[in-house]
Amino acid sequence: MGREGGGRVGTDPVRGGFQVERTANGRYQWQLKAPNGRIVAVSSPVYDSPQEADRVFAALRADAAELTARITHVRDGIGWIWVVPGSRGVPDARSNRAYERYATCQNSFRRFVALLERQAGESRERSPEPVLTEEAAVPAAPPVPAAPAAPEAPVPPLRSGGDA
Repeated sequence: MGREGGGRVGTDPVRGGFQVERTANGRYQWQLKAPNGRIVAVSSPVYDSPQEADRVFAALRADAAELTARITHVRDGIGWIWVVPGSRGVPDARSNRAYERYATCQNSFRRFVALLERQAGESRERSPEPVLTEEAAVPAAPPVPAAPAAPEAPVPPLRSGGDA
């Protein structure tokens, strides 16, 4: 069944995007799929309701630009995984699989952030503009005379060759 914001609950196959699924124990877990259908990230904890999973994913989506990952070697086996630390020591998200190379794991996290940012852009495009009803309309204020423009401060030159 489809849900607002691109999330889905159930076992319907989804090619790409955000999806909430019911786990074997009756709780809920989200996953984010790339456009090619490959799972990029999953929620580490499981949630009591699909709305709770939606809320955590929405928070990740809103903070996509500031997210950091902890990349660690897997305990049993070979490979690297990334984890987005959350509150109370429980991760909010993790890679869906282990990666053989550290650099590949880093790139996987970057793809996750890019997908989150794309999801955030799509949700902004879908959300309707607020509409004022006649009761809520604010009367127009009289025009205010324009103040003299302040001189502009010089803009510092851009640095090249480094990460901003």
